[in-house]
Amino acid sequence: MFLTIAHYTISAGNERSVLELVSELEAVSREEEGCISFDAYLKTGDSQQLVLLERYESAADFESHRASPHFERLVLGRIVPLLAARTVESFTLPEV
Repeated sequence: MFLTIAHYTISAGNERSVLELVSELEAVSREEEGCISFDAYLKTGDSQQLVLLERYESAADFESHRASPHFERLVLGRIVPLLAARTVESFTLPEV
């Protein structure tokens, strides 16, 4: 399994727009082959800190997600310009 945790710091005044775009991203990403789950969480008490937790069957499935038209359109084209910062961590989870 492959896990990605993205931390978004939303620029002031863009919270509503980013949340709407992330909601759209969640819906289409959950339909992707290999997507196990895709969830977004606001940090408690801080409307500018958003965490995306994404689980995929494999790293290849995640790379397909990153190469998708909706990722390019929503994340790179619309969400990233509204952020003050963005970091992404990825992990390959051991099979148990």
